[in-house]
Parts: sequence; C-alpha cells; structure tokens
Amino acid sequence: MANKNTTILIVAFIVGLLVGTAIGYFIPNPGTVPKSEYDNLKNQLQEKEALISQLQDKLSKLEGKKIKAAFIYVGPIGDYGWTHAHDVGRRYVDQKFDWLETAYAESVPESDAARYIERFIKEGYNVIFTTSFGYMDPTIDLSKKYPNVLFFHCSGYKRSKNVGTYFAEFYQIYYLNGLMAGALTKTNKVGYVAAYPIPEVVRHINAFALGVKEVNPNAKVYVRWIFSWFDPNKAKEAAEALISEGVDTLAFTEDSPTVVQVGQQHTKEGKQIYTFAHYSPMLKYGPDTVVSGQLVHWEIIYQDILMKIYLGIYNNTNLQNVDYWWMLREGAVELGADFGVPINPKFVPELKNKVLDHPQFGKISVYDLVMKRLAQMKEETVLFDPFTGPIKDQNGVLKIPAGERASHDLLWSIQWFVDNVVGEIPKQ
Repeated sequence: MANKNTTILIVAFIVGLLVGTAIGYFIPNPGTVPKSEYDNLKNQLQEKEALISQLQDKLSKLEGKKIKAAFIYVGPIGDYGWTHAHDVGRRYVDQKFDWLETAYAESVPESDAARYIERFIKEGYNVIFTTSFGYMDPTIDLSKKYPNVLFFHCSGYKRSKNVGTYFAEFYQIYYLNGLMAGALTKTNKVGYVAAYPIPEVVRHINAFALGVKEVNPNAKVYVRWIFSWFDPNKAKEAAEALISEGVDTLAFTEDSPTVVQVGQQHTKEGKQIYTFAHYSPMLKYGPDTVVSGQLVHWEIIYQDILMKIYLGIYNNTNLQNVDYWWMLREGAVELGADFGVPINPKFVPELKNKVLDHPQFGKISVYDLVMKRLAQMKEETVLFDPFTGPIKDQNGVLKIPAGERASHDLLWSIQWFVDNVVGEIPKQ
C-alpha cells in the first residue's frame, strides 16, 4: 500500500510531465506567433515551473519527518464497541504510514485524562487524540500549556488554535435500523438499552424512533438507562427487563455484544427477538437475532487528519475551525450486521414482504425503503435527512417545523425525546 511520500512523488512526476509537454508542444519558436500569445504561454510555463519548485521544497521538508500520535481510550480495547473500533482505526493508520508512530492508553478514567496526556507529551508525542466526551476540558486546558502539540478531541465541541474536533455520526444508520425494527416488531414494543443521557445518545434514540414511526405509527420505543459505556451485567439486566415487559426488538448503546447475546438466547429458546448491533459487526454473536446494525470506520477520519498534519495543512495555528462530523456520504459509517452485509439475509424476505403505502414512494417494501433512504443519504448533496420536520417532542410541542432540517447545533445539543419514545431523560 503506497504511503504519502510515494503519492507526492507521483504527483511531482505527473506535474513534471505536464511541464515537459508545455515545453515540447505549447511553446512555439519566437516569431511564429503573435508576441502576446507567446508571452502568455511563457507565463504558463513559468507558473508550472514554480509549482514544481514548491513540490520539491515540500518533499525536502518532509524527508525524515515523523509524527508520534497517542490515543487515549475510555474503555478497554477488547470491549468490541467504541474503544475497540477506535483502536482498529489506530492500527490501520499505524500500518499504512511509515512516517507515523502510535501508542495508546486504555481504560483511562475521565478524571485521570490530564495525567496521561502529559505523560505522552513528555515522551515526545506531538499529536494527541482524546476519544471520550469527558476528556474535553482536560484536552482544552493542556492545549494551552502545550501550544506546539496538536490535539484532536472526539465527540466534543470546544476547539482552539491547536485543538480540533471529530466524530463519526450514526444517526442516519439508527434511522435505517428503526425502519426495520418498526416493520419486524410483533408486539409494537421496541426496546433501547442506553448508556448515558448525553445529546449523542438522545440523538441516536430519536433517529431510531423516527424510523420506527415511519413504518409503524403504533409502535413505541422503550428506553432503559444503564449509566455506563461498558457494563455487560447491566446491559443484560436491562435487556432482560425490557423483554419481560413485552419488548421483542432491541437496539442499544453499550460497548459489548451482550444485548445481542441475550436476543440470541431467547430466540434459540423459541421466542424471536430482533436485535441491532452497535459499533462493531456482531452477526457472529447472534446469527438468528441480529438484523443489522451501525458500523464505524474511524480509519477514514484518522487517515485524513494525519495526512493533513503530515503535509502541514493542519498545524498549531489553524485547528479552531476543524470539526469533522462525517457520516454515510464520507464513508465514516456503514449500515450492517457485518462489514459488507447491510442486512442479515435471514430477515430480508420478511422485510421484502412488509409493504407500505408510503406518502413519498407509494407502495414500497420496507427492504426497498431502507435501500432507497440509504442511497439518498449517501448522495453527495444528502437528499434526505431523518430529522426533517414536522417533528414533535413527547409533550406534543413542535420542535422542528415542516420541511425544515435540524441544524448541526440542535442535534449536537438535543435533550428531548420525539413523541413515540417512552421514558425520560435523566438530569445529570
């Protein structure tokens, strides 16, 4: 796999060929064309020669340049959720770029983030990725103490000259999973095992519920909070409690396949439970229960950030406006029970047999609706957004007017549930 050095050399070679073409073809002998045309062609050649000089200067500056990037994780890399996925991205860029050296610290309490950041900086790491919302303030504080270090904080909103932000956003995928959940539920009770009541999780629950409502206005989404990102025991208790209350379909935000495993066990015992995997491919944990899920590609974002740092596009003076919020269009997320498997084949016939009289598309199967919406949201101009009004909250208050799309800021700070969600958002 070619690294960035190779790419730059190729670009320089191509530009060199272009200049050679200009010399050999576009510049005629003096006196054979009008002087103004000759001068114009000569200026074009000089501009290309200047470009070659700039590329050569950049190459000489990049020779021997190394980036040392440290990643600070809130959970264990074996959680098979958030931290596992970030570490997959780290390992990808570490192998791809020969000018990059990486290190990581796992299971770092948010209260201890500052100590780990300083440790890595003292060890010579010049790029720090902090990968939990709770690391935001320590990241900002230490960026002032170390102005020559570049910081990127995941899921936060505070930036400065040497602090950028990034996030791989799932709400489009949750909406698609909601479409399937609403079609498959037989009890009209859909469950959600939720981690913390922060805007990210609330946004995803709402997107999921909007999908459920679009295909099944009679279904409700029941939320159980576990107040942990990684706690298989609490996740199991919440999933079992929801099932005991009549829920037959489950989505979740918790960094293990526990909810899927609960669904698989009940299904094997004769009670079909439909589940939607979270963050990592979980089909192998629940071949008879996993319908689909949301998958992340942090490597897409890490690759882009690190290449731009290496090339000098990002530096310690210009990160205040760098905010990645990448979704389907950018390839940062994927719909899937597994990579390359958008929907478990076991459930495709049922989704194809469920036909709706859709207000926009007329008669259409849920399967085709999922695929159509997926294509619309992948399109460059994003032809459809789940958070398009009219959308009301649980109290019947109109939050997003008809025809309007929710803004980034609204979605980033959302702290209300849509009207088919059952449950409250606890105050933190």
